[in-house]
Amino acid sequence: MNAEVAEQVRKRRLVSPRDINRPVEGIDQAKFAKILGNPLGIQKELNNRSLFHFLQWAWPEVSTQPFVPNWHIEYLCHELEAIAQRVGNKERKKYDLLINVPPGSTKTLLCSIIFPVWCWTRWYWMRFITASYSATLSLESAEYSRDLIKSARFKELYPELDIKTDKDTKANYKIVLKEKSRISEFHTRERPGGNRYTTSVGGTLTGFHADVIIWDDALNPQQASSDKELEIANHWIDQTLSTRKTNKDISVTIGIMQRLHQNDPSGHLLDKQKDNLRHICIPGEIEHFAKQVKPKELIKYYINGMFDVNRMPWSVLKELEADLGQYGYAGQIGQNPSPPGGGMFKIESFQMTSQIFADTDIVRTVRYWDKAGTAGGTGAYTAGVKMSRLKNGMFLVEDVKRGRWSSEHRERIIQQTAEADGKKVHVVVEQEPGSGGKESAENTIRNLAGWLVERDKPTGDKALRADPLSVQVNNGNVMLRVADWNKLYKEEFELFPNSTYKDQVDASSGAFNFLIRKKDARRIT
Repeated sequence: MNAEVAEQVRKRRLVSPRDINRPVEGIDQAKFAKILGNPLGIQKELNNRSLFHFLQWAWPEVSTQPFVPNWHIEYLCHELEAIAQRVGNKERKKYDLLINVPPGSTKTLLCSIIFPVWCWTRWYWMRFITASYSATLSLESAEYSRDLIKSARFKELYPELDIKTDKDTKANYKIVLKEKSRISEFHTRERPGGNRYTTSVGGTLTGFHADVIIWDDALNPQQASSDKELEIANHWIDQTLSTRKTNKDISVTIGIMQRLHQNDPSGHLLDKQKDNLRHICIPGEIEHFAKQVKPKELIKYYINGMFDVNRMPWSVLKELEADLGQYGYAGQIGQNPSPPGGGMFKIESFQMTSQIFADTDIVRTVRYWDKAGTAGGTGAYTAGVKMSRLKNGMFLVEDVKRGRWSSEHRERIIQQTAEADGKKVHVVVEQEPGSGGKESAENTIRNLAGWLVERDKPTGDKALRADPLSVQVNNGNVMLRVADWNKLYKEEFELFPNSTYKDQVDASSGAFNFLIRKKDARRIT
């Protein structure tokens, strides 16, 4: 570009200074001169040469929020460009791409919404299959892409591209290239182009093939706690997606997600140690997760340990840790979903108190029972933990009842404890799986007629259920009333989840989760 045009481009912030001097390859000089005299031509040429630039240009059509740049977005744009260029040139594939980044980092908008449209502006014939953990999420991304193509902004710059009128649904639409007819300059003809077929994990793909396959968040956090859901997602990626390529030597698969579990689709693919899989891993901070960064040279882009000072400053990261818990934070933010070992709870952070709190200081109190039916011996304990949530944001463990009691004796203890606690205390009984657990819970509820009582059917790993409580304990927000049960209580917490017995932790995490479940939780995607 000449200096005048370069300065014009800089003033408009259409492209970074590095891109200004990139050579123009494969373009006729006369045609290029014509482009320089046309602002739309300049815009189109810059879009063609840079996915990052196209993203910024298209942003107003796909988001109501201002575009917030960060180094990881431009980096991922260059990675996607390289893959698309090889597919567009029909060159042999070097690798499939796996990207792990935190939620809220523009990953879906870039990979699932903008990227396919940019590819069509370069290679109108390219075919896509896109998927996510739910049909609703998958279709929403496909709809955003379709709306961009139909927008006046897009049509002004790319009048030659459109969606085939009789193949125009969110789940499956087809691109056409409009060309001037040889018969008359006033007539156009439509050249059949590529398409986008959208499905969800586990969905059907019979009869569809793609040059580029994109799966974006193949699981959500709730599904990741289920072995069955993990197996479904991994089997679908292995056995279904792998057979849907138009040309196995050329077609490429791109997966992008936040880490959720050791055996999530990312972990499953990485365990195979395939040479033709490029892994990009960008944790939200490197104070604790520097080992996860791939490739390692990306560490130089972190500022004060943060990958994105605008989206995820330390204040936001701290809040996310409280919301997600240690395990969730390590996976979704740190991209390191290792199950917590001993030391999950820093017991020295428990606050000891003998203070008596007035009713006006308390938001809510619950007695949560984790039941066992063993009398004596070395079997599991029944534990009933009484916990209050205070108006100052603290939590107070007021009392713990624990013993190996027969079923009949246990029910008497539960009833006597409820009478002693009073009817302002909400009683929650954990229901174990199966008909026996259901019958036991129903029996307890019948015995407590007149009290606030309900059953709880927890799911997922015990450590995951205890994770939110551990964040509050470790930050000094949980008090223990000084009593003779403190020693055994803290010993179990100190070793959890490797402790021999887990009943007191289970009952405590059940009580805590019950107390906070009506809190407005901040959800991120």
